Amino acid sequence: MNKVDEFLELRPLLFSIAYRILGSVSEAEDAVQETWLRFDGSTTPPTSPKAFLSATVTRISIDVLRSARVRREEYVGPWFPEPLLSDPYQDPARSAELADSVSMAALLLLERLSPLERSVFVLREVFAFGFDEVAAAVGRSEGACRQLLVRARRHMETGRPRFEANRQERQELAARFFSALKDGDVGALQNLLAADVQLVGDGGGKAPQLAKAVIGAEKVARLLGSVFPRMARIDVTFEPHEVNGEPGAIFRDRDGKILHTLALEMLDGQIQTIRSVINPDKLGHLGPVADAWAVDREVKQTRRQMN
Repeated sequence: MNKVDEFLELRPLLFSIAYRILGSVSEAEDAVQETWLRFDGSTTPPTSPKAFLSATVTRISIDVLRSARVRREEYVGPWFPEPLLSDPYQDPARSAELADSVSMAALLLLERLSPLERSVFVLREVFAFGFDEVAAAVGRSEGACRQLLVRARRHMETGRPRFEANRQERQELAARFFSALKDGDVGALQNLLAADVQLVGDGGGKAPQLAKAVIGAEKVARLLGSVFPRMARIDVTFEPHEVNGEPGAIFRDRDGKILHTLALEMLDGQIQTIRSVINPDKLGHLGPVADAWAVDREVKQTRRQMN
């Protein structure tokens, strides 16, 4: 194959590596593009294009992550990864690892790791690279990479979330949740939520967002059961859609523009966490973005009229 064909064949893997290291679709796409430029500009054909490209995208992602961490420390409110609707890389032999590693909860856990720990963990645990390949990618010895992996595993295990394993049960629970949400049925919503459920939003100071997490089944159910019927009055709609490998939905304004995404984390037949991303900077890759401030003003006006 020529360079273009080799790169295109490996592009899904490169994006998936970069996204897990960075938690950002736009930054991952930029890292993949920069990887192509370096590959195209190399004069000596690599022995293994996969090894060369994977190492290159990893190094670029590490550099980007180091600068991004400073920005995230100054971020307004909770920081969530940019929502990913579908992972372009598929490997039936590692489908469970790939699905778990792209969830919002897992990506937030990865935020606890240093850039090197995160990269080693992603390459080794998620994509099953050999330690020699991992070492070449991050520029450390195999022994150092083994130590980095030990530390990364320790951090991940202390907070690793448990997920509802049965996919069909998750989908059925999500269907009941969104049906109750559409009807504004507070009682039905409360029955689906864990007692200590959390509702958390990421607006980044650029869209209306919760002042703090809403905790508790009754509080979350009352909030959701009151807000969505008012949103529906101004023609806000939602479509169920998998978000970061979890049941969720995409909310749109009356013009079909994206307002926010919602992802549901489930365990033992109940919804444990509801995460919303409404920061417009994190939604542009999904399509045209709505003016969330305008929607919020219209919802408040509707509430005053109802009162």
